[in-house]
Amino acid sequence: MMDYAEARKAMVDCQVRPSDVTSYAIIEAMLEVPREEFVPASRQAVAYAEADITLDGGREVAAPRTFAKMLEAASIGADDLVLDVNPGLGYSTAVLAKLAGAVVAAEPDVALAGKLQATVAEMDIDNVVVAEDEGPGDPANGPYDVIFVNTGVEEIPAALTDQLKDGGRLVAIFMDGPSGQCRVQIRAGNELSSRYMFDATAKVLDGYHRAVEFSL
Repeated sequence: MMDYAEARKAMVDCQVRPSDVTSYAIIEAMLEVPREEFVPASRQAVAYAEADITLDGGREVAAPRTFAKMLEAASIGADDLVLDVNPGLGYSTAVLAKLAGAVVAAEPDVALAGKLQATVAEMDIDNVVVAEDEGPGDPANGPYDVIFVNTGVEEIPAALTDQLKDGGRLVAIFMDGPSGQCRVQIRAGNELSSRYMFDATAKVLDGYHRAVEFSL
């Protein structure tokens, strides 16, 4: 039988620490949250592999290295309110809950959201609200200090960035064809600035593709 606690330690020692993730809070959170509980049973044996994990419906759980570096890029504070967008079965939600004051998990897939809610209740995570994402995010509980987007994006809808507080950060993997970059967008008044963090790729879901321009 697989020793998941030992696998978590190996994940952090071999994938997270060597990637220049130095935040003690992130390392501790990833050591504590049982990643295997947030993937399908058929994928638990590879829950700690250095690879994305595909969920039902084509959703993905980001590889540990990518996820950890995105967390560090987001600079999450202990009192921050975080919107977790497209969290799937909720691994990101559970880790974010250990870093932030409160987390709103906005999951549009009803089946995944139901499983996420059940897992949050079973693990007694009391600073998470699972919201119905009717697209995009959850403005009712905002505005947010941090918006954490779990899928690749070509464009971020204004309806989502509008949910950022002044000074708030949105972190996502921006795709351009087959290549991508993790970037942080920071709101200052009505303006958004963008900062490159590292190279990464992720699957782009509906609602985050670049609008097609038509010409006559």
